[in-house]
Amino acid sequence: MRSVKLRQLLVVLGLVAAGATGCGEETAPGGDEGGDRTPTATNRARQVADAWAGSEAARLWRQGYFPLDESVQLPEGGLRDKADERAYTSQNFALRGSLPKSPPQKEEVRWRNGGSLTVPVTSAQTAYEKLARGGNSGPRLTVTDARLGEMTLFTSRGPATVPAWHFTLDGYDTPLKRVAVSPSKLPRPPIKAKSLQEASDKLWPLAGLTTMAQGDRTVGLVAHHGSCDDGPAVDVLETEDNVVLSASIRNRSDGPCTDDLRMKKVTVKLDRPVGDRMLLDAFTGRPVPYAADPGSLSPTWS
Repeated sequence: MRSVKLRQLLVVLGLVAAGATGCGEETAPGGDEGGDRTPTATNRARQVADAWAGSEAARLWRQGYFPLDESVQLPEGGLRDKADERAYTSQNFALRGSLPKSPPQKEEVRWRNGGSLTVPVTSAQTAYEKLARGGNSGPRLTVTDARLGEMTLFTSRGPATVPAWHFTLDGYDTPLKRVAVSPSKLPRPPIKAKSLQEASDKLWPLAGLTTMAQGDRTVGLVAHHGSCDDGPAVDVLETEDNVVLSASIRNRSDGPCTDDLRMKKVTVKLDRPVGDRMLLDAFTGRPVPYAADPGSLSPTWS
């Protein structure tokens, strides 16, 4: 189980939970059965649902590009050995040669279900620098070339084809791909986030979203809990417009305990498929972000 000190995590949260995963997984039913909800938590979920329903923020969200997937796709078949895996996770890259200088200023994100959005394209150098943030003496992945292409990933509006830089790696037949566009700016939420001082066992911010398909009735999440409790619970309020997720901590012990705050995967069952409904965090009052693994190169939005 991964754990971090509570005071460190609170800094990282910044009112939008940081992505992390821990071992173990459990399933929480939808409706009111996932945990021990209080009237305060129930009221908060309803307030969030009502605030977003028909709001300008919801309209802008449904028009924007918000990735819910990794920003990097490895070469076909993955990395060839443990040394290359260490180089990737430690972001240890080396550049041999030069990168393209002048990409198109704008390209399109195209959704499988229809619709597109014209977005600015980042340079190959910028994309490379986001990959190569390491600098230790360990193994490295060597980039020898790059070209602008595409990749497919999951977004808040379903699968989309997005512009991506295809980096040629020494020793590989297929490229490593990294998205070449940034997420849209999150619209101003129509409801104020709870302050971190208001966090309690009955209502915590979620760590993020791990899996979701519009045709499914299950949602994968990462939720917080402590070192002396029965784990996290996630309750659900479903409306026509959105799904509000309320995270809590079950049965915390009153005895001596460390201040570790841990992460656990939770699968939530809904009454009906997600469809085009928004997934909202009751604590933050915002859409649930993608929960990338620690050290992931996934994009974030806030």
